[in-house]
Amino acid sequence: MTTAIHEQPAGKAGRTPPVVRLLVLATFVVILNETIMLNAIPRLMDSLDITEQSAQWVSTAFMLTMAAVIPVTGWFLQRVTTRQAYAIAMGVFLAGTALCAVAPSFEVLLLGRTVQAAGTAVMMPLLMTTLMIVVPEQDRGRVMGNVTLAISVAPALGPAVSGLILQFGSWRLLFLVVLPIAALVTLLGLRRMENISDPQVSSIDWLSVGVAALGFGGLVYGLSLFGEGGGGVGTGAALTAAGLAAIALFAVRQLRLQRGGVPLMDLRALRHRTFTLSLVLMSVGFLSMLGAMILLPLYLQNLRGLSPLETGLLVMPGGLIMGLLGPTIGKAFDRFGSRLLVLPGSIGMALALFGLTQVSLTMPYWMVLGMHVLLMVSLAATFTPCFTLGMGGLPPHLYSHGSSMLGTLQQVAAAFGTALVVTVMSLRTSALVAEGTAAVPAQMSGMKLAFAVAAVLALGAVAIAAKLPNRLPVAETPEHAGADADPSAEETAVGGTAPAGDRS
Repeated sequence: MTTAIHEQPAGKAGRTPPVVRLLVLATFVVILNETIMLNAIPRLMDSLDITEQSAQWVSTAFMLTMAAVIPVTGWFLQRVTTRQAYAIAMGVFLAGTALCAVAPSFEVLLLGRTVQAAGTAVMMPLLMTTLMIVVPEQDRGRVMGNVTLAISVAPALGPAVSGLILQFGSWRLLFLVVLPIAALVTLLGLRRMENISDPQVSSIDWLSVGVAALGFGGLVYGLSLFGEGGGGVGTGAALTAAGLAAIALFAVRQLRLQRGGVPLMDLRALRHRTFTLSLVLMSVGFLSMLGAMILLPLYLQNLRGLSPLETGLLVMPGGLIMGLLGPTIGKAFDRFGSRLLVLPGSIGMALALFGLTQVSLTMPYWMVLGMHVLLMVSLAATFTPCFTLGMGGLPPHLYSHGSSMLGTLQQVAAAFGTALVVTVMSLRTSALVAEGTAAVPAQMSGMKLAFAVAAVLALGAVAIAAKLPNRLPVAETPEHAGADADPSAEETAVGGTAPAGDRS
């Protein structure tokens, strides 16, 4: 089961290893596509003669595929080398992008988006697992700050980027612009990518694969239906309940496999308190970010009359600032620990959302911009330390499983955040209209209540942030991981390779 380890590709301490730089760049390009279609819905409806509900599937299918595929990545990353994983993921993504660009019908476009998402689903776990292996512990905060650019800023910038591109042509241009960039990144990566370990032979439990796909896919799909209103709410509730039941069955199956087999997703990662706290805190952060990403365009376009391009330009500064602050926040974490970042960040997140509960038809745009920037800065201050603490709190053989959990929860949190704010807004608006309130004031009231619900959830993040350690306790570092650690963890591949800083 164990294999030899390649030498660490990073040259000097304090420098980001080339393999991580390449993976950050590639991950940014592929994750950007998760939200890049949000502004293209009207164009799709006209071009392909489809309804708005059908057009929404270009985003829903992407999230569904991500949620279904990511649980398998822990096993996949242990079976292949770094170069093989990168080549397969980017090759699948390129095939999906090309298919989308030439799609003659909506059905083919939907297939292309599904293929795109399958490649994207591998990239974030690959990046996180590789980072934990090759970056010494004392440098992880700084490097994780760069990772924030890929996994957090890319989806935030998606609508703004698409708004700009759509000014120059049809929705196909979104894929025609991405295709050569992704191809160039792929070629550069294959030329310079180094294997950090050899694959290890392991079996896969196909029952777990099927149950995970049904569970996480059904949950994300069910939550997405809540936003459609009408009959979609009943169907969404049924699918959500079925998804939760399948996830419970999946968890029972994994616990059984942990005793005598090879689990698809090793739930022993949740025994590590710092990882679990970080996972919950990041889920609330993603929920808040996606909730704001849904509500703000609705407010700016439907109630304030801005165009998609103007809306994209207004929210772009927040995403850019979030990305630019990532490396600085990472360095601050390495020097001072998490306490000076995560707690103020979670408080700032709650304050920004409470501030957005005051939106009105006359609120100055600079105030909206300021609240959005505060939210993005707060999320940046929260995400980087949480990623670093959470993954660093796991023993090496659980890195790939931890990154799979993180990616899966990100998709579920995004779907839940979207469903929650849209459902709250719709219910409040419908109730007020039924009482005789005009449509615009009713929708404004519903939007304020939706922001308020998100803000209350953010207060829970403040409580969790207060419990996070400033740095990893000795008992939670990989070399002191305790009974859960694999005795041969320092010799295993990708999912079980000791960090470079821990190897003699």
